[in-house]
Amino acid sequence: MRFIGTPLAGAWLVEPEARGDDRGFFARMWDRDEFAARGLRSDFVQCNNSLSRFKGTLRGLHYQIPPHAEAKLVRCVAGRIFDVIVDMRPDSSTGHSWFGAELTSENRSLMYVPEGCAHGYLALEDGCEVIYMSTAAYAAEAERGVRWDDPGIGISWPIKPTILTPKDRQWADVTS
Repeated sequence: MRFIGTPLAGAWLVEPEARGDDRGFFARMWDRDEFAARGLRSDFVQCNNSLSRFKGTLRGLHYQIPPHAEAKLVRCVAGRIFDVIVDMRPDSSTGHSWFGAELTSENRSLMYVPEGCAHGYLALEDGCEVIYMSTAAYAAEAERGVRWDDPGIGISWPIKPTILTPKDRQWADVTS
């Protein structure tokens, strides 16, 4: 596995290293010891699967506050998404900064989202399917969000989001 640092403290792109032969390939998507060697949480308790039927569907940006803060490991298994992290940690040197990367079923890259960072993704084509593991179960009372178009954050989405839930449209600007 290759771990590629991002501009956000503690956030990583993870590239599985495929070992191939005439049958296809084999690659590790997660390895507890490799994550632990970098000080990353790997005590995943939940695995989620979502399908975005239509291009332009935006899911997020969500995070949970302590004691339900969660790290995530995200992979696109069908289609292409633009995956985004926003640093919401109060004492972080990269606070309110964002990082985004294209995750696809072909590149098989994963995004490691540290605790205290909001996460969301935009479907870049119809039929995008995402699987992600989380270190904490969903707790409605701990859920927080960041508006996708908060001008103080200034995320550069590759296409305009067109399908959002009412909740995701109504998060307050966190930078005002």
